[in-house]
Amino acid sequence: MNKIAMNKPSMGQNSAQHKQAFDEPLWWGLFSAGGVCFAILLPAVILFIAVLLPLGLLPAEELSYERASSLLFSVPGFLFVGAVVCLPLFHAAHRLRHGMFDISVGNDALNKKLMYGSAALLSLLALGVVVAGMLS
Repeated sequence: MNKIAMNKPSMGQNSAQHKQAFDEPLWWGLFSAGGVCFAILLPAVILFIAVLLPLGLLPAEELSYERASSLLFSVPGFLFVGAVVCLPLFHAAHRLRHGMFDISVGNDALNKKLMYGSAALLSLLALGVVVAGMLS
């Protein structure tokens, strides 16, 4: 199987048509930031909310509905959602895009738009919910 590298110019007849991917460092940066947030912050959130709180090792009033709502619908909550939801979405989109390229599924330009576009839309939706809660 003859497969062209994702960002390398081809040495054949299509070399004049090759365009360099100037946006690739942006996607790799979001991939990296999402991986760090996914590896560091998400396990801590799961530990506190899904393990320690139900076991009674944390005071229940610390994460009551009123307190959690006031924390989530604030500027720190906006940053928290960005770090715990939005960046891992871009991490997953990057993994899916490169996985689809590796197994030769679809057109890379279309996959790129589909993966990163869906990550951007879901991120806007998540951050929009936080902003709507802040304004109400």
